[in-house]
Amino acid sequence: MPPLVGFSDNPFRTHEDFKLGAIALLRAIKPYQSPGGARVKLPLATGTHFDDVAAQLEGFARALWAVGTLLHSRITTEVEYNELVRPYIEGLANGTDPEHAEYWGPVVLRDQRMVEMEIISYALLAAPDAMFHSQSDTAKRNITEWLKTINGKDFPITNWLWFRVMTNLALVKVCGILYEQVGDAMKEDLDLMERFYLGQGWAADGMWNEEGKQADYYSGSFAIQFSQLMYAKMAQDLDPERCTRFRERAKEFATTFWRYFDSNGAAIPFGRSLTYRFAFAGFWSAAAFAEVELPSPLNDLGVVKGLLLRHFRWWSNKHDIFNVDGCLNIGFAYQNYYMCEDYNSPQSVYWALKSFLALGLPSNQPFWTAEEKPLPGGNALASPIDAPMHIVCNTGNHHFLLSSGQFCPWPLKATEAKYGKFAYSSHFGFSVPTGPLLQQMAPDNTIAISKDGGDTWRVPWKVKHNEQRAVALFKGRDETVESLQVLSSHWKPWRDLEVEVRTILVAPCSRWPDWYVRFTSIGNPGLSPVTLNLSQGGFAIQGRGSKKGEILPTFAESATIKATESSSFAEGILETVDGALICSDAGASGVRSVILRSLTGEQDSAENVTSSGHVLKPDANTNLMWQRTLIPTIRSKTRVLNTGDSIHLISAVLAVARTSDKIAQYDALDLQKMWEDVPVIRAGKLSAKGGGDGGEYINVQILS
Repeated sequence: MPPLVGFSDNPFRTHEDFKLGAIALLRAIKPYQSPGGARVKLPLATGTHFDDVAAQLEGFARALWAVGTLLHSRITTEVEYNELVRPYIEGLANGTDPEHAEYWGPVVLRDQRMVEMEIISYALLAAPDAMFHSQSDTAKRNITEWLKTINGKDFPITNWLWFRVMTNLALVKVCGILYEQVGDAMKEDLDLMERFYLGQGWAADGMWNEEGKQADYYSGSFAIQFSQLMYAKMAQDLDPERCTRFRERAKEFATTFWRYFDSNGAAIPFGRSLTYRFAFAGFWSAAAFAEVELPSPLNDLGVVKGLLLRHFRWWSNKHDIFNVDGCLNIGFAYQNYYMCEDYNSPQSVYWALKSFLALGLPSNQPFWTAEEKPLPGGNALASPIDAPMHIVCNTGNHHFLLSSGQFCPWPLKATEAKYGKFAYSSHFGFSVPTGPLLQQMAPDNTIAISKDGGDTWRVPWKVKHNEQRAVALFKGRDETVESLQVLSSHWKPWRDLEVEVRTILVAPCSRWPDWYVRFTSIGNPGLSPVTLNLSQGGFAIQGRGSKKGEILPTFAESATIKATESSSFAEGILETVDGALICSDAGASGVRSVILRSLTGEQDSAENVTSSGHVLKPDANTNLMWQRTLIPTIRSKTRVLNTGDSIHLISAVLAVARTSDKIAQYDALDLQKMWEDVPVIRAGKLSAKGGGDGGEYINVQILS
């Protein structure tokens, strides 16, 4: 798609650049604003589970993240104000007027209108004179009465509670409602959301229990942390103790959240609503706007500024996020309806405008005058983030996270892909299913299991923490060199079959920094024998040639994994009896089956399993980053698993990213050597000693 002038060509360095980006996005949707200003309907016919009037209200309201901020900072020219700002002031009066043709309608049940009320309330709080006090008495009364209808309604116990809190805050601070009328309701909602708190500054999106565990960008930039910072900025006089608490949580959250962003600005996509795109960085913008002094290593405003602006620069290079008219489309790196939610209307995507909140600061404020700084130094190879059950890994060649234990309990599209995979990458993204066949499921970074010969497949979804603890140690000549970060999980693929799957994820170590390891045991404690087909996938990768989008050639053997005469990097695929590797202009992605050794040096014969490497070609448009991908997999089949039988599968996953900021670094790598240097794995009890050849290995230990 064509780039958007003002955004795609934007250097995103200064306050003025940031303003031009916001203006460009608002100008693109201007032709689709209704005559009375109260609705925005982009020229797409896709639907949602809620009514189209609410969807058009989304288009109006979500623009207010930018409009309200521009009004707050008073930085628009007269032309910009009349063209892009004034219609929203008029639209607020018309949309809340029951007698007007563009009236939004009353709030009923769990209504999408409740969501948009928070954004309208933000605009009222950020610019009360323009948005409210300049209105006629009738309009002010209509706005107030419409917002009041959010009270007394049933609410989902999720981040939605913040929508009512912020609406009531606007009713008090702007619309003249007495705090005594809504204060108790606000406290009740806020106290209920205290039960979402997980520690380390993190919150879950709802109650964290065995019925569901979600801690994603809604817990941070999309909703909870973002709303807490707005509340801390705007409710200090009403609720000083809680505002202080929210500021402290933001400080603690920031010390781990920055690790989700790569040095080039890309964030690791994980969870739902990823079509909100640069809302990923909303937390950094809100923290700047709320003037929260963050702790080390973020106590330099230049570091926070870099996190925000590099993220915008990363998105400015993704031209396919726009329709031909310059409006944002539904998708991630390109238009993609497979990955969106049933609550994503064409207008929903403008939730992304949350990340412009830092425009509310004057251009001479320290955040904007600070020199932009890179990510903090001393980045660990693997950093455990306990609250969301993640390990964020930064190898120098790849930035990704390992995940275990989260799942969304309600029927979210592609829920198992958005929460249940083993790994998620800021460069390779992840894939979502298009259908039930294996190639349609696009099982990257997961294990797919079939009990009917491959007709149907299951992948991890409602995964639980393994009751067994695991440790992994990197050893050199039987001496422990370092302890490795691990995650463990337990999962039952079928209700009608007592098959159990236990997986241990082992983060990269200094000896094999570009690999992570998966130790999977599959047991059959039930009465029915079963034969299983298995597919273990690595990272999905751009699967076409860089010159003409041609099919990648096949490497004859690992010795041929090298750059060609016409290219500075290797392009091709390799399939062997123990693995598969794919190299393209996006980097290299592979998976290897690893022979298991115990500490006594005995080799597991694996007589019950036959395996081979296979390059899987999934459906087009399954991946968030690239339209046409390939997935390196290990295909396996068990013999009959009788009662009490079990098998062990060890796989090592290699991924090296060829990013725009590290092209020379990637092209200088010896991919053949990396591919052949597969991690050595052993397993045994903690009390075991000695054995083996005294070389270097990773020892995976199961603790009862």
